[in-house]
Amino acid sequence: MKKDFLNNKNMKNYFFILSAALISLYSCDLYEAPVSNVDKKAIFSSAEGLEAYTISFYNALPNIVEAEQTLVDYGSQMSINSYVFQGAYSETTSSGWDWSLLRNINYFIVNCIDPAVPEATRNNYLGIARFFRAYFYFDKVKRFGDVPWIDKPLDVDDEELYAPRDSRELVMEKVYEDLQFASANITRTTDATGCSMVTKWVAYAFAARVSLFEGTFRKYHNLSLTTSADTWLKRAEENASQVINNSGKSLNASYRALFTSDNPPTAETLMAVCYSAALSVYHNANWLWTSSTMGSAENLIRSFVNTYLQKDGTPYTSRAGWQYEDFYEEFQNRDARLAATLRTPGYLRDGNIALPEFNGYARLGYQPIKLCVDATNKDGKTENTNAMPLFRYAETLLTYAEAKAELGTLTDADWAKTIGALRARAGITGGLDTKPTEVDNYLKETYFPSINDPVLLEIRRERAIELVLEGFRFDDLRRWKRGELLKMSWSGMYIPAINEALDVDHNGTPDVIYYTTDEALDAAKDAIDWNTYAASCVTVKVSQDPAATTIQVHEAGDGKGYYLTWRTQEDFRRVWGNKQYFYPIPSLVMVKNPNIKQNQGWENGATNDGN
Repeated sequence: MKKDFLNNKNMKNYFFILSAALISLYSCDLYEAPVSNVDKKAIFSSAEGLEAYTISFYNALPNIVEAEQTLVDYGSQMSINSYVFQGAYSETTSSGWDWSLLRNINYFIVNCIDPAVPEATRNNYLGIARFFRAYFYFDKVKRFGDVPWIDKPLDVDDEELYAPRDSRELVMEKVYEDLQFASANITRTTDATGCSMVTKWVAYAFAARVSLFEGTFRKYHNLSLTTSADTWLKRAEENASQVINNSGKSLNASYRALFTSDNPPTAETLMAVCYSAALSVYHNANWLWTSSTMGSAENLIRSFVNTYLQKDGTPYTSRAGWQYEDFYEEFQNRDARLAATLRTPGYLRDGNIALPEFNGYARLGYQPIKLCVDATNKDGKTENTNAMPLFRYAETLLTYAEAKAELGTLTDADWAKTIGALRARAGITGGLDTKPTEVDNYLKETYFPSINDPVLLEIRRERAIELVLEGFRFDDLRRWKRGELLKMSWSGMYIPAINEALDVDHNGTPDVIYYTTDEALDAAKDAIDWNTYAASCVTVKVSQDPAATTIQVHEAGDGKGYYLTWRTQEDFRRVWGNKQYFYPIPSLVMVKNPNIKQNQGWENGATNDGN
């Protein structure tokens, strides 16, 4: 994102001035005063200075490489996240009550008043600042609920330092005001740097995202606030419409290219975090998604993989015998995004067939590739330069469809230009032009038992599949009030047998032996002439004991094989209760400011106990 800025000599000079002025701002929290020793006129009296300052705001953006590897329902991890592990999380372990980024933003907003800079120019940069303030506060409200609204840089004697939290209603209306100002005043509509900067359309897309979250959160949590859920949903529709009708964006032909390209495809990408080998700015996606010890080693679980449709648009779980289809069979004639998200039969790396690493990363058989590149020379290193999208046109289509469906106003034409278009890109041929009329019972019973509207169910299916691994799922579960899905058992792919060699990709050679004892492994090796296949067939020890700490298997039923499972013994230790829709406020916050009260259910050192 910063490479073009850093390559500009004049911008470098302003950046170094700015860095000196802001050192103290970044070191402050809500209870410390900023001190600047550099004349601020050098920054605020020119458009170049304002632009240089706004670059600092981009530090607030997330790294989606690791954004969603633990608090999701669709993936297993090496260990249980403490937030849902019984008794492991409380106000003493909580975090996130950090205000240094806000102080930096407010300092800019208050001081961006120099008449030497034309008003329209100032408003453009104020729009960027207010976009990032909205970004900051949206994250805080999602995490804590009510928070203090601060719109100026605080001094040590300001009363606001010791004020109570403001209401969700007040803060979210301020967030929306900021985003409306940003959308109206940001002048950049295209980004020559490669979709790495905030534009007018990014502001509209974010306003749509925020509005959808707030509208559905208020609806499904039954919040009786001044601004209704429907008002927020209408805001989501209106802001998404601005992007759809005016941005000139469209769906990129290749779904996979959105996540593997150094220069993000501009047709669909509104904004991405970009990297540069020339500037030695890298990320480690390949390392994270190929190493069994680096990161969370996330595998998708079978119940989620089952939600990917068949190519004709019908549910996978409607075909006979789906429960007993092996690795090769289950991936045939499916939504093309499945093969762009996981290692599936035929996947190539450096021109060679690359099955999931069954004896390493792929404990459950479903190894992600979505954020990785296919070249193996990035594995085990921090050398990835593929861009990571933060705002995509596809998300805006999903927002528009969901908002209108929640309002009961989605038409067949709306369906066709949103969900239908996304599915068409994925190679699906059926159900593209008209809304569904029948409920998929598997999807309903497994994920959303209280939803009877087939349109809403299908939109939720589409959102999960299109945005998987991009950092949206935990927020979606919270706003739909479906946090209990985080307790789902981690069950993986079907295997027809244990203690014998399996040809999982049906190419005529054995690929893996899941064995229970050394004696059983020896017998399985003898059965296939092990010397011939030792280089290509891996061995994985499994247990039929649910209390085992290794990979486990459990019977699929009717004597028809097994499913791989992981950490079955800890299923009962994963908890979710109503209080977990908000994090506890860190205990030190209330020591510094007694007027800040703890979130309900977390008082007096209470832990995450499922209540």
